[in-house]
Amino acid sequence: MEKEKLRIDKYLWAIRLFKTRSQAADACDKHKVKLGGDNIKAAKTVTLGDEYEVKTEAKRWVIKVTGLLDHRVQYSEAIKFYTDITPPEELDRIKFQSAVFNTGKRMSKVGRPTKKDKRDLDGFMEGDFPDAS
Repeated sequence: MEKEKLRIDKYLWAIRLFKTRSQAADACDKHKVKLGGDNIKAAKTVTLGDEYEVKTEAKRWVIKVTGLLDHRVQYSEAIKFYTDITPPEELDRIKFQSAVFNTGKRMSKVGRPTKKDKRDLDGFMEGDFPDAS
């Protein structure tokens, strides 16, 4: 179901770049959505072929509109309505940032010691050295 006029905030929400429509509108108000280098308002009408530069919390996107979507659908369907044309150097910078970004969650296999680690540590503190296994 496609409409004649579609607001940019609704479109960005529908293609799942933002979790809520109000977050998409806030991004427009805070100049995090640009069309041709110019800041745009949340009510801007989306047209096919437009290229938007969008900064989300996770990454900086450069997308090209390939279809108009006015309602939220599952991710596998939503990605058919835009083309991600983010430059490769930007993607490399994002991978580096995500590697050092602390979400507050403990990484797998890192953090509290296992029972074996604790036994080895207790043995080390008492003067017994564990096997090299």
